Amino acid sequence: MSSQELRRVEVFSRVQSEGLPLGDVAEMLVLSYRQVKRLWRRYRQEGPSGLQHRSAGRASHRAKPAVFREQVLCLVREKYGGSASEPPFGPTLAAEHVAQEDHLAIDAETLRRWMLEEGLWSRHRGKPRAHRQRRARKEHFGEMVQLDGSFHAWFEERGPRGCLMNMVDDATGTTVAHLCKEETTWDAVAVLRLWIAQHGVPLALYTDWKNVYKVAPTPKQELRGEEPLTQFGRMCAQLGIRILGAHSPQAKGRVERRNGVHQDRLVKKLRRRGICTYDAANDYLEAEYLPDLNRRFAKTPERPENYHRLAPCAEELNTIFRLRTERFVSNDWVVRHQGRFLQLHPRNGGARPRTAQAIVWEHADGRLEVNYRGEPLAFEELATAPRKQKPESATGHVPCPRGIPRPGLEHPYKRNADREIQERRRRLLAQAVAARRSGRGASVPPAAAENAAPGYTPAPLPDPSSDLPKGDILIEVKQGTF
Repeated sequence: MSSQELRRVEVFSRVQSEGLPLGDVAEMLVLSYRQVKRLWRRYRQEGPSGLQHRSAGRASHRAKPAVFREQVLCLVREKYGGSASEPPFGPTLAAEHVAQEDHLAIDAETLRRWMLEEGLWSRHRGKPRAHRQRRARKEHFGEMVQLDGSFHAWFEERGPRGCLMNMVDDATGTTVAHLCKEETTWDAVAVLRLWIAQHGVPLALYTDWKNVYKVAPTPKQELRGEEPLTQFGRMCAQLGIRILGAHSPQAKGRVERRNGVHQDRLVKKLRRRGICTYDAANDYLEAEYLPDLNRRFAKTPERPENYHRLAPCAEELNTIFRLRTERFVSNDWVVRHQGRFLQLHPRNGGARPRTAQAIVWEHADGRLEVNYRGEPLAFEELATAPRKQKPESATGHVPCPRGIPRPGLEHPYKRNADREIQERRRRLLAQAVAARRSGRGASVPPAAAENAAPGYTPAPLPDPSSDLPKGDILIEVKQGTF
């Protein structure tokens, strides 16, 4: 079962044990009342397993064939994809032309989904309209909690500036605060854990668009329909908490106005107490300031039902509230994390990793855990970076000069050399024969004429214009007749 279905099981168990109204269940699960009635009937008949979706693991009966999808996408790329100077066709217009010209009926929304998956279309968002209507409070305690950090000189001249992490329930105005140095992920976790310990897990958080809470998706993530998650967003997703981003300070005016109250009242009370450290200020907040503030300014919600879920145990919270980082494992089983070198100790020696990744978990107290392929691994931190050692050689290095490279037998130079030699010999022989006919050359070499026997007659000369066979050329050259 998915996490959403497990949350439904938890809520319906409360309906069975505590008598929670189904109307409130519809608000908590963001479902219609009729759907909640059907799920409740299925839960009573089949138990928790009945809340699992019936179509889980099955293909849709209305899905288009893969061949048809590829055919339509090819037409969109070739005919309606546009160019650098021409804008592409939108999904609706492309679906109309595909149906009219290519006779392929396709729904515009189906084509829009296919084009988004293939990167042929992107969502165009118009200019946001200004919100000028006052938003009413939520009706239930825990339905939405606003979270913000307020930077101020809380200790005035007695200590450093700090940031007050402030959480305010939208329905009641109940406040939980934590004073720290900066507005970081760990500080947001600290104030959220205080809220969970006191009230439980809320349904949603209303925060700023900051790198700590919520970030805008990149163009590639928009094309794939992905929602980027920060470290804090991933922790909240595991707890089932939705994070809603406010587009202006006025949108979360409840927590902003409460920050102004703290900057007036809390600063003066800390001055009267002589507090100038974060730890002393947090002890005062938890013991006196916040209980008195909630007793005086908190309001009764419009509906009495509490939408907080049960808080997990401390061990489960420690497992959720930790930073997750992926790091590559080197060939010598070393992982580098924030300038630290972690030497892993794989079980049974372990095979040499090949571009593998390990997950490094970092807790709030700085403790690290390393998981490799789903299993925890022991490790030790190295004081310095590991250096690659060169293998020692028993013999000394003797420089060996490189020889002159010789072309092989199949090299073009080698293949054409014999033919060029034969053509050169043929030309030399033809020149020698022509010289003898004209009387400019000797019929035989001088040394051969002196040693010739009496009555020796030179052989008749061949015709230079006639074709000389290759064999005759070699014989003439060897005998030195030219």
